[in-house]
Amino acid sequence: MGEALAEAFPICRQAFEEADAALGQPLSSVIFDGPEDQLTLTENTQPAIVAVSIAAYRLLESRGLTPAFVAGHSLGEYSANVAAGTFPFADALRLVRRRGRYMQEAVPVGEGAMAAILGLDAEKVAQACAEAAEGQIVSPANMNGAGQVVIAGARDAVKRAGERARALGAKRVVRFTGTDRFNWPR
Repeated sequence: MGEALAEAFPICRQAFEEADAALGQPLSSVIFDGPEDQLTLTENTQPAIVAVSIAAYRLLESRGLTPAFVAGHSLGEYSANVAAGTFPFADALRLVRRRGRYMQEAVPVGEGAMAAILGLDAEKVAQACAEAAEGQIVSPANMNGAGQVVIAGARDAVKRAGERARALGAKRVVRFTGTDRFNWPR
């Protein structure tokens, strides 16, 4: 992830070096070499995505490709803000590291899951979560737009909520990949 950019373009390599300095640790080593179980920890994944995004952005910018405007959603908002100049790259990295750590602390590694519920309104998604919780935590976590709500919580509760959402009329349930493996209704 991003290693080819860093090897081929000094401006990209510099972005990864800045990320390492901002975080006080060699994030680039985890990005390029793993191990995967460290890269997939949310506190590493989020700054890694921002670092790769800004490395690519800086390369494009150095080639004269500057956008008229930028936008991002969820984690992408941080890269968009860096590209727009509204806050420094180093600050974005430190913020998303904390953001990822807090998300990670909310549910122990390997016990949580997320899924996007497509084609069901937010009220019905909340109903599916409430009906599927069975004493575990599962709730809407991100309203991506009309007809797309991300749910998060305990792995088994997320699975049950996805199944319940389908029964309530969701067109599709898309689980986020990670270390959790289970079959979803299609």
